[in-house]
Amino acid sequence: MNILAHSYLSGKDTGLIIGNFIGDFIKGDPTHPRHQLNSGEILGVRLHRAIDSFTDNHPAVDVVRDLLHPRCHKYAGAGVDIFFDHFLALHFETLTGQKLTTFVQAFYQTLQLNQSRLPAAAVRMTDYMIRQDWLTNYQFAEGIDRSLKGLSRRTAYPSGLDTAIEDFTTYYDLIGSQFARFWPDLVAHTEPLRSGVV
Repeated sequence: MNILAHSYLSGKDTGLIIGNFIGDFIKGDPTHPRHQLNSGEILGVRLHRAIDSFTDNHPAVDVVRDLLHPRCHKYAGAGVDIFFDHFLALHFETLTGQKLTTFVQAFYQTLQLNQSRLPAAAVRMTDYMIRQDWLTNYQFAEGIDRSLKGLSRRTAYPSGLDTAIEDFTTYYDLIGSQFARFWPDLVAHTEPLRSGVV
C-alpha cells in the first residue's frame, strides 16, 4: 500500500508506472500471455516486486513493524507502508525535487488515461484513490488515519489497522527516523531496474 513510493520510483515511463501500480494484482509470471502486459508494464511489475521484497527485508522496516506487531500482527507491514508514505509525502519536495501536488496530479492523470490497461480491481481502487486524493492527504495525520481505516475494512481478518493511528502518534519521531534510514537505500536499490537493467 505504499502507493506514493511505488509511483515515484516508476519515474516518467508510462509502462513502468502502470506495471508498478498493478503489481499486486498480477499473480505469477508477468510475461504470461493471460496478463496481456507490454514490455514496459512487465518491467513495472518486476520493479514493484523488487520494492516490496527490499522493503520487507530492510532493518528500518523491521523496527517499525515490531512496534506495530502487538496491535496489527500480520498486518503490521501494511501499516508501515502507509506510515512511510506519510514521511515521503511530508518531505516530498526535499527528497525528490518535485512538488507533491504536481507529481500526484500527473500520476492520477496517467492512470486515468491508461485505465484500459488496469485490471478491474485496480480501476476501482484508482477511482477511490483519486476521489479521496489519498496521496496528497498522506501528508496529514487525518489522511493516514482514513487510509488505515479503509484498509482495515478490506482485510480478511481483524487487523488492528483501524486504531494504528495511536502507534503512529506515539512513535512518530522514531518512525520518521527509520524512514530516513530506509528511503535512500530503497532509491539506490531500485535504480538498476528503473534504468531498465533486469
